[in-house]
Amino acid sequence: MYCKFIKPSLDVLVAFSLLLILSPVIIFSFILIKKEDPSGPVLFKQKRVGKGGRTFSVYKLRSMKVNTHDENGLELSDGQRMLKYGQIFRKLSIDELPQLFNIIKGDMSLIGPRPLPIIYAPYYSKDENRRHELKPGISGWAQVNGRNSISWEGKFVLDVEYVDSISFVFDIKIAFMTIHKVFEKSDVVVRGDSTNVDFHTYRKEQKDES
Repeated sequence: MYCKFIKPSLDVLVAFSLLLILSPVIIFSFILIKKEDPSGPVLFKQKRVGKGGRTFSVYKLRSMKVNTHDENGLELSDGQRMLKYGQIFRKLSIDELPQLFNIIKGDMSLIGPRPLPIIYAPYYSKDENRRHELKPGISGWAQVNGRNSISWEGKFVLDVEYVDSISFVFDIKIAFMTIHKVFEKSDVVVRGDSTNVDFHTYRKEQKDES
């Protein structure tokens, strides 16, 4: 009952409300991005896997420069490409706000397993793939229990635990834990600076070692 009817309705209601309240923040962020790097779009779009394995485009505020090389042709690291305010966007999860539109479109939920790139799809185990039984979320059980600081296996165990235990009370708990994490500014890692490698690379390395 909750998962099929109540949760989707609450998602849309809260997403609309948050968009109205936070629209000044989103618009101001658009201005900051365009001012620093006018050559690129304000939104970053990437194909992700959603409920039932269906793919969709996830929206995020762009936090990195478009150019991947400097004036001498040398490749820039992710840290070097980070926009002046990009780190702040990520620490406060402001870059995730456009995903409220994904919720209104029906692609995502407020709470659920995070949507991951489609390139990861062939590498899930049967049990890990159960994370796609629900709509992906802006925040989830794995995100409030370590985010980038836990292993891929640990994340997926928590995702499946959420799938098996989903309830209104559980979602409220995760929502409050998310708010605490945002204000605590914890578990935020710039891609490329994390000890975690991309999941498909990780699984290939595991296979090569076995």
